[in-house]
Amino acid sequence: MFKKKPNIKPLSPLKSSDRRRTADQIIADFGLEVPVDTNTDPADKAASTAGLTALRRSLLPENALSARFTTTAGPDLKQVSGTLYVGSHEGTGGEQRILWAKVGDKMYPTVYSLWHNPRIVPLLYTPLAVVEKLQGGADLMTPGLQRGPPFPTKATKGAVVAVASLEAPTVPIVVGTCEIDVSSLEKVQGMKGHAVQTFHWAGDELWAWSSASKSGIEPPDTLSGWSDKVDQDSDLAAQAAAMDLDDGENGGVALAADPTQRSEAEKLQHIEGEQAPTNKDFVDVVEDKELNIKIDDAFRDAFLYGIRHHMDHNKEHPSYGLDFPLSQSKVMSLLVQPFLPTYTPARTTSLQIKKSSWKNIKKFIKFLDKQHIVKCKDRDSHEVVIWDVDFKSQDIQSFVPYRLPKKDTPSSTSVNGKPAAPSSAESSVSQKLKIVSLLRPKEKLAPIFHACKADPRGLYTPVELKQILAAYIEAESLVSPKNKRLININPQIADSLIGSSAADNAAMSTGAIPRDALAERIVAAASPFHAILRNDANLTDSKPKAGAPPKIQIVLETRSGNKTVTKVSGVEPFYISPQPLADELRKTCAGSTSVDRLQGSSPKNPVMEVSVQGPQKDAVIKALEKRGVQKNWVEVVDKTKGKKKG
Repeated sequence: MFKKKPNIKPLSPLKSSDRRRTADQIIADFGLEVPVDTNTDPADKAASTAGLTALRRSLLPENALSARFTTTAGPDLKQVSGTLYVGSHEGTGGEQRILWAKVGDKMYPTVYSLWHNPRIVPLLYTPLAVVEKLQGGADLMTPGLQRGPPFPTKATKGAVVAVASLEAPTVPIVVGTCEIDVSSLEKVQGMKGHAVQTFHWAGDELWAWSSASKSGIEPPDTLSGWSDKVDQDSDLAAQAAAMDLDDGENGGVALAADPTQRSEAEKLQHIEGEQAPTNKDFVDVVEDKELNIKIDDAFRDAFLYGIRHHMDHNKEHPSYGLDFPLSQSKVMSLLVQPFLPTYTPARTTSLQIKKSSWKNIKKFIKFLDKQHIVKCKDRDSHEVVIWDVDFKSQDIQSFVPYRLPKKDTPSSTSVNGKPAAPSSAESSVSQKLKIVSLLRPKEKLAPIFHACKADPRGLYTPVELKQILAAYIEAESLVSPKNKRLININPQIADSLIGSSAADNAAMSTGAIPRDALAERIVAAASPFHAILRNDANLTDSKPKAGAPPKIQIVLETRSGNKTVTKVSGVEPFYISPQPLADELRKTCAGSTSVDRLQGSSPKNPVMEVSVQGPQKDAVIKALEKRGVQKNWVEVVDKTKGKKKG
């Protein structure tokens, strides 16, 4: 629901009475139990209210603020309004985040509230591949439900629930509403339809909002409060009792009664081919089926490949071209990222360090140290560096290089999934780009176009629309004989181009309207389309897309206190491959770069984001201009200063 940024009015402090009343309503709506200290006297009124006060503060801190918001939802972009509640929990450094969103009479917790308040809503589970689709705004289909039946008893129709991945089952990522009575489901295989309507997720605009203009907080690795080991054991016992141990000639256990039925369930969840979850995907480390490797193996092999690459290409250098100590970002950008087997966008999405057993590069480097491949040491409390590599290690010496993907493979598709540019790394350099803005008449203009024998669903430039209007005026003899600048209003023009503004009412009363004003109205009464033409391409050979022309976005953010990172996204529609762009920026900026999927973009057709260390706005713009991009096609957002530049 919050894929697009909502319009949030100014925040205002909550009165103590309003805060208590809102918190009490949350407790009542979600059926939360008020903690009671069993060691106190039940007759002690002060002690009995202490638990209620603590629960209120946990749900809605004393520093809570509120604000009204509006947004759009659904395919018809229906306007939705409600109230947001903002606050900061203890231990977060006072950084305020959106904790609750109220739409109508229903209150929804954000992931920040769920991470701080375990088990306030039922938790459902689905494979990581499905969670990534939910983070793109999709709804959870019934076949995507896992670890049940039985499902939580409170997961009834209309109930607010959370969704976590099987790979991180203690961390809620998605918040939504049950479309069906999930608790009563006796099976999910072969079932159809929506189970949970997605409302909010880690990665949307509610998650990204911050009082300090910082980026959203990444989900933790685990949360002890959401652990359900007891429930899991009972579920496993129930599943074991239901298994048919005599299935098959070899006495194997039937994990799926009907494989065909299971594949249909996957299709209902829009997961096919490489992304389709199997029983192997339900372990902590996701296995890459085509290469038959695990994520951990992929990162370890990529590092070994990176070392061997430097050894083979820098034999004359005493350290094979590596300048020690190597920081975490250098290890990732020089020795790991370029050597990962990211053959497809889907695999690029799955091969991320946070999805490995180490979860971050720091623990990965320490693992290499334990394997006696490198020697590392802590630089400070936040970073570890490699200060030496054992180039004679048996792991490095016996490593066999594998085929690497082409550099632009992760981003060689445009938004519509079709090839955006040739595979050559330099194909976009020196290209010539042209943006053509077009207009499609809305249905109410059809009578005017039919009268002129023009296509009412065609695409026209503003000049062409005005010419059609002029032809219609001429054919209907609507020019005022007293003043040629005025056009007499007939029923077709009144229905199609005249509104209810004061100027329009005045025109209707006089029966005439200026020609220029009418021309502006026919342009305004058309939907925008655009086409980006490359080199000598013709408009007739392209397929214009709905909406205004896109812009490449450059974002400057602050990380780790005072470090600035520059991110650029949205280059694919301009026939620019992110990986070659990142390679060029790494050289020109003398800093590490990376290419990852933009948070919130569709895993099926991902938008890639190039990150480069440092405030490199000018260098990025210069690199884009080499590729035919004009400055007015670029939007710069400087979050380090808390303001937006054009």
